[in-house]
Amino acid sequence: MKVALALLALTGAAPLAAQHQHHEPAPAPQQDQHAGHDMPQPATDPHAGHDMSAPQADPHAGHDMGDAEADPSPGPAMETPPPLEAGNGPPRAADAIWGPEAMTASRADLRRTHGDFPVFWFQGDRIEAQVREGADLYLWDIQGYYGGPTERLWFKSEGEGEWGANPEDAEVQTLYARAFKPFWDLQAGIRHDIAGPDTTHAVIGVQGLAPYMFEIDAALFLSHRGDLTARIEAEVDQRITQRLILQPRIEANLSAQNIPQLGIGAGLDQIEVGARLRYEFRREFAPYIGIEQSWRTGQGADYARLRGENPSATSLVAGIRFWF
Repeated sequence: MKVALALLALTGAAPLAAQHQHHEPAPAPQQDQHAGHDMPQPATDPHAGHDMSAPQADPHAGHDMGDAEADPSPGPAMETPPPLEAGNGPPRAADAIWGPEAMTASRADLRRTHGDFPVFWFQGDRIEAQVREGADLYLWDIQGYYGGPTERLWFKSEGEGEWGANPEDAEVQTLYARAFKPFWDLQAGIRHDIAGPDTTHAVIGVQGLAPYMFEIDAALFLSHRGDLTARIEAEVDQRITQRLILQPRIEANLSAQNIPQLGIGAGLDQIEVGARLRYEFRREFAPYIGIEQSWRTGQGADYARLRGENPSATSLVAGIRFWF
């Protein structure tokens, strides 16, 4: 009996011990070594929210890109020239489609749109004083026009005289001009001498820009008495700087006959050669200084001597040149 009770006690104590062993408190967790430390937040991903899908294929992949050192901008390819038959048609082919009257009005409107409108231009080419041995002179040479690029009405005047006296030579011209090629006008009109013997001339001439930028003015004069004379002027601007300009100039006067009342000899009557150095304070205004040499030749020199003048004269000049 005692043995049975002992066994029963042992069998009941085993589960109790197991229960006590099972209910033992769990060991305390280890303390975090970084507890209390300031731990910075992880940086935000700069690509967060972006579409990170695969990149699109290069549209030029597989193309031959040529030499990397080649000109990156070679310009457009040259156009195919027009066929030869393109220039063999009638000069006014549009007339056959739209009619001559309609195309005449259209061409007139085209000329007006692209510059065929009247303008006024005036220039004082030489307004100067001349100092020479025996006499001091004043001189003017002005010109201007009103009109378009193909048709113009010109006005010209030039003359000279001694200081304190009336002009010895003076003239005015009124001319109609029409362009006959680029930079060249054909001029015709009337010239009247307002000093010396009262003389009126018919005028025909040309004025324009020759190769190498020579400005040419050439004219024939037929007086009401039947005297035929001519004048040729040429000048060119040689730029030393943008504002300092040297202008060589030459003028020749010719006559088909002796004209005693005007003191003009047959042939080459007079020639003038000079140079003027001007400074353009503005393009429209420039003072200048210079030197000029003139000669009377042949019978013209004899007429000059009869009047007590030297056929050869050297002059120092100073003046202004302007335009608007």
